[in-house]
Amino acid sequence: MATGKVAIIGAVASGLCALKCCLDEGLVPTCFERSRDTGGLWHFEEHPDEGCASIYHSVIINTSKEMMCFSDFPIPEDFPNYMHNSKIMEYFRMYAQHFDLRHHIRFRTSVCRVSKCPDFATTGQWEVVTESEGKQEAAVFDAVLVCTGVHTEAHLPLSAFPGLEKFEGWYLHSRDYMRPQSFSGKRIVVVGSGNSGINTAVELSHTAEQVFLSTKCGAWVLHQVADVGYPFNFSYLSHFIQLFQSLLPRIAISFLLEKKLNACFDHELYGLRPQHWVLDQHPTINDDLPNRIISGRVLVKPNIQEFTETSAIFEDGTREDIDAVVFATGYSFSFPFLEGCVKVVENQISLYKFMFPPDLEKPTLAFIGLIQPLGAIMPISELQCRWATRIFKGLQDLLPSADMLADIVQTKEKIAKRYVSSQRHTIQVDYIPYMDELACQVGVKPNLLTLFLTDPKLAPEVAFGPCTPYQYRLRGPGKWAGAREAILTQRQRVPRPLQGNAGGSPACSRTTPHIFKVFFSIGLTVATLVYVLLSS
Repeated sequence: MATGKVAIIGAVASGLCALKCCLDEGLVPTCFERSRDTGGLWHFEEHPDEGCASIYHSVIINTSKEMMCFSDFPIPEDFPNYMHNSKIMEYFRMYAQHFDLRHHIRFRTSVCRVSKCPDFATTGQWEVVTESEGKQEAAVFDAVLVCTGVHTEAHLPLSAFPGLEKFEGWYLHSRDYMRPQSFSGKRIVVVGSGNSGINTAVELSHTAEQVFLSTKCGAWVLHQVADVGYPFNFSYLSHFIQLFQSLLPRIAISFLLEKKLNACFDHELYGLRPQHWVLDQHPTINDDLPNRIISGRVLVKPNIQEFTETSAIFEDGTREDIDAVVFATGYSFSFPFLEGCVKVVENQISLYKFMFPPDLEKPTLAFIGLIQPLGAIMPISELQCRWATRIFKGLQDLLPSADMLADIVQTKEKIAKRYVSSQRHTIQVDYIPYMDELACQVGVKPNLLTLFLTDPKLAPEVAFGPCTPYQYRLRGPGKWAGAREAILTQRQRVPRPLQGNAGGSPACSRTTPHIFKVFFSIGLTVATLVYVLLSS
């Protein structure tokens, strides 16, 4: 496929980088977006269309800007480290404008059907049927990238809550929660202690009479702000820390992390301590919850046993009068437009590396962003696109079908062994291992030994510093000339939005005696050598 046509379904964050990667490889992309704008989940709409992702008005992302940006387009240094959804949309629009992506997008266009062409076994082509303004249109494409995301279909298990049908108040899924004003003075139960549930409970607690947080199994709560005020993922997601974790038993790592989390607030004292280890569940991140609990604005409750007309009865026997229920019970995903190409059962789907169906005659279909990472999804989606477009171009091959199926089975077994059984954990990946795995496929994983020998200034930052997306633009296909400078200046961009002075220089500076710098450099060199030897 030299200059093949690629259909991209969805102009979400994954869809934008899919467009850019197709253009980088000389492919001809057309992106179909059912809404009126890009951004998907991060595009706030007061009244979102059915089937479109949605957020509430005040949402702030829980991953920091240096860790979530596209790898060849840093987020402006004056943007906050944790961005409001409007700032995320501003960044997406800047990205689309810089790489001239918007004219490849057909807005207000739904994809009705994607099916194999009769000669698929030899051509790998797809017929894509779309609808816009009531008119359907069919076109043939050489490949398809599915970028619809995982937050479109609300998972609302109403049958698990006896008595809800006679409850006289109102209930909704967190997808439909937009603003707290309509809950002012009300008594509200929020069901679910994931990120959506805890964030919603915290916001509602500022206006509601009382908020009850109902949790079935508790949650370990991480903080966005880590040591000395730096973002948590910027401080702890590094290749060196990842290597350190791989050398220790998982229980030992969990014990150390739980001890650190309990030092912030005792999870058992606050009614949140789960029975499982901290690494057995997707993390919940919120800095404000302990304050809302200790001030009584949020009361933690166990699972709901049943509803009455005006109250909720919890499994500990307590009863609370309530006016409304917010179900933060997660999402399901499906692909009804794909006719029999993939099967999804309770969020279980068989994809090689969470991307490729293993049984197609031609590898011309890939799913982008169909993952739940322990980190930012945007850089992962971008690397997935870089790999998929090279597969489409015929520059690389996938493994034989049997080998891909064996890998899928092994991956599912690892997930089942590690995580608490839940629909939310079926597409779970660790950020750095998965990024490195994709990078190896594309040929862009940083070579630390080479870096240490050729660029001793950059090597320690790559090995011991945050694993920012720029690292995957240092070499190989898609190499970006600005990657080195972006890595070496990333620590300067974190404090920049925190400074009040217009010049952008820190209000005060610290000086380190030269002898300390010398010893630090020697120690860092030795540590780098050890790291390279252990990871090689």
